Amino acid sequence: MLYGFDGKKPQSGNDTYISPQAILIGDVRIGENCYIGHGAILRGDYGSIEIGSGTAIEEGVIIHAPPNKTCKIGERVIIGHGAIIHAAIIGNHAVIGMGAVLSIYSEVGMNTVVAEGSVVKMRQVIQGGVVAGGNPAKVIRKIAPKDEEYWGMAKQLYIDLAKKYLAIGMQQV
Repeated sequence: MLYGFDGKKPQSGNDTYISPQAILIGDVRIGENCYIGHGAILRGDYGSIEIGSGTAIEEGVIIHAPPNKTCKIGERVIIGHGAIIHAAIIGNHAVIGMGAVLSIYSEVGMNTVVAEGSVVKMRQVIQGGVVAGGNPAKVIRKIAPKDEEYWGMAKQLYIDLAKKYLAIGMQQV
């Protein structure tokens, strides 16, 4: 469901799928070829949310920004099921694992993987090109070619899934 709020309404680019069970409120801007999953909540009510093209926001994700700030999520990013993103900057090609938490003003660099269940604390910065995990999140190692290959395939899977949902839709049974 898309909701206008305070004179602003969600916007999305071509070939972007937004589940009817997702809730998008206010100033939410989504690029092309994105997937916004079932049960996701994107609150652009007193802050803004920007999502780059080719990004997948999986089921149950919550995204928010503090007053008059912008949560910026790059291109070809995957945010895993049940993650919580609050006013973070997430670089292009990053992966945020299932159930991870990115707290207020945190930043995750390009080509970075934040492992499942990890907590990136308030104002914490995770550099680009690494795998980070834990609570609080710490750098574990540099990204390997096998990581880039796997996550590249997963990102394309969601771009293709979005197109399929748009082409055939869901049928209630």
